Formats: sequence, C-alpha cells, structure tokens
Amino acid sequence: MKRIVAFMALTLLIALGGCESGPKSITVWHQMSPDGRAVLDSVCDVWATEHGIAVTTLYKETEELRSAYQTAAVAGGGPELIYGPSDQIGPFSVMGIIKPLDGVIEDSLLDDFDKMGLVRFEGRLYQIADRIGNHLCLVYNKELVPEPPKNTDELIEIGNKLTVDENGDGTPDRYGLVWNFTEPYFFVPWLGGFGGWVMDDAGRPTLNEVSTVRALSFLVFLRDSAKIVPAELDYDIADALFKEGRAGMIINGPWSWGGYKKANIDYGLARIPMVSSTGKWPTPMVSPKGYSINANIDPAMMGDIVDLMLYLTSPEVQLAYTRVLGTIPSNIEARKDPVVTDDPLITASILQMEVGRQMPVRPELRAIWDAMRPPYQAVLSGSMSPTDAAEEMQSLAEKKIAEMNE
Repeated sequence: MKRIVAFMALTLLIALGGCESGPKSITVWHQMSPDGRAVLDSVCDVWATEHGIAVTTLYKETEELRSAYQTAAVAGGGPELIYGPSDQIGPFSVMGIIKPLDGVIEDSLLDDFDKMGLVRFEGRLYQIADRIGNHLCLVYNKELVPEPPKNTDELIEIGNKLTVDENGDGTPDRYGLVWNFTEPYFFVPWLGGFGGWVMDDAGRPTLNEVSTVRALSFLVFLRDSAKIVPAELDYDIADALFKEGRAGMIINGPWSWGGYKKANIDYGLARIPMVSSTGKWPTPMVSPKGYSINANIDPAMMGDIVDLMLYLTSPEVQLAYTRVLGTIPSNIEARKDPVVTDDPLITASILQMEVGRQMPVRPELRAIWDAMRPPYQAVLSGSMSPTDAAEEMQSLAEKKIAEMNE
C-alpha cells in the first residue's frame, strides 16, 4: 500500500511538472537478497516521492550484474547507479565505466564513513559503501562450546575434547572444527595469521613466502595430526555437520547464519582464534558493498544522482538494512545506535572485522584466486608439499596476471 501511495504521489508530481528541472528517472542495478530488495524499494519510493523523480531498481545475480553492466556501459548505456561488492571496482575503473567521486562529494561528508567504506583504486574514490563486512567469523555451538577459544592452542584443546567416535566404528561422529577446507578464500584468514597476504599494494602476488608455507602446514596439522577436522571437507559437508550439531565450531560468513538459526542451533560469533605461535589474529577479507556512478551519465543529472546516493548511504537507511539483515553500517555514527550495539551477533562480527583486512579491489585478485586453488588443493590431497605449493602459487599467479594484461 505504501508503494502504491508513493507511486500515485510521484505520478501527480510528474503530471504537475514537478520534475521539469531534473532527470525524469534514475535507475539502480543491484544484487541484493530478497529482504534487501524490499528495503531498497521502500527507501527509493520515499526519495522519489520527495524529489519528484522516478527511481527504478533492477536485480541481477552478482556475476550477471558484473557482465551486464560492463556490456551496457562500454556501449554508452547502463544504469545511473550500480550497487555491488567492492571487488568489481578495480575492473570497472580500469575499463573507465564508473565515475571517480573525488570532488563530487564534499570531504566533510566522507568523514562520516569508515575508511573501508570508501573504496578507492589507484588513489581515486569510486564507491561509497552502505555496509561493511561479509567476512568470515568463528561460529560456535553454545551447547558444545560455552566459551569460544581465544587462540589456536585453546582451539586444539577444545577440538580434541569435542572430536569423538561415539559408535566405535573408527570414524568420529562429532568434530571440533569444520569449514570449507578446500577453497583458498577460507584459507586467507590463516595466511594473515601467519603474517602473510595475497598481494602487495601494486597488485603483485606475495605467495611464495614462509608465511604461506607455515599456514598451509598448520591446516594439514589440524586435520592429520590434531585430527579435530574431518579428513574430507567442503562447504556443504561443513555446513551440514554444524547444522546437525555434529561440529562444535565452524568458520563461515553472515550468509550462513540465518540457516543455523533455522536449524535451531544456539550459536555465537567470535574472532577466529589468534595463532599462538605468531601472536597474530587471522585476517578474513572484509568486503564493503556500495554504490558507484556510471561514467556515461548526463552531467546535468549529477546533482540528483549524488543526492540519491548520499540518501541511500545515510545513517537512517543503513540502519533500516541492519534491522532486517543484521548488516554492519559503514557510517560511524550509525554504529552507535542501539540497533547495532544491543545485538551481540553484530557486535561480535564487528570485533572480527576490526582485525580483518579489506578485500583488494585490484583486477589481479581474480588471477590470484585461480592460481592459488590447484596448489592449495594439491597440498590437501598430499600430492604437493607446502613449500612447493607456495612456489607454484606464486609462479602461476605471475603467469596469469601477465596473460590478463596482454
């Protein structure tokens, strides 16, 4: 009903010529979840009614959004605003299909945002995020783990107590820890915990390092020596084990937490335990999501497009998403609201985010992911040593980046 009323009001404003001095419409492409879409449509209706400018929103899956926008924008078209994850900023900026925002928005307004919510590439601002996060955390079953481990020594101790073979068939029926063991994205926090990272600021891979060797060796130790992790493990297996109460802890992101609630798991969130041997916290990648402006827009439309973008990233709108989705606002003041501070899951997620690292937005990251996967999985299968794997990751990454830049 609210949307019908807003549409009728907007139609009347247009009929009366209320938007003659501005654009007739603004289009936003996005990849929000169904609950997020409902919030987006609602707040866009409010802004449209107040400004006499129609706002059209169009949902696309993440990869479809990326490819469709590239095709449309290269041809001179596309939406005025595109909303999505920060890792699309590097490719879009290199292609020249999103507009630099430096000087477009007052610096005093940018001061209201967490620095990770202001996504830059090659020193220029291209995206303003309305949320930060989408990062991995330690999720623990409170019935099995009343207090989460603070470091890896405690993790192994608790894991050993929880990993039990209840029916005596030689295979544990419950495990201390599970996660998507096979994917490099889930390996990255441990890489950071041993002092490493995937690339330097210039986009050069940094994988052939002692830190990579030590992190790979540690994961093999957890599985083969400490034996608190199943021998065979991927995302679906890990997720099912935790939902069934057959794992005390899992490393996973916010996309999974609703499923654990539906499975009636009384769970909490905590930081992935500090690596005892290094004294460093694991560093999951933190990925903002936000808005960028199409490079093809009519300059006469800029004022209204910027006004809409600032409204969509305002504290009140960010908190509207937090109420529905449990997202972490990028606006510093919004994080002081009781909606955030009174929610133990959000506050625990923020604590993990504070020791995470922003996901690189450079185009080279995709090549690095592709280079890491085969050697990483070869280590897990026992066909390659951690030392050889680190060297092979680096070699493959350099090769793929060179091919990408040809």
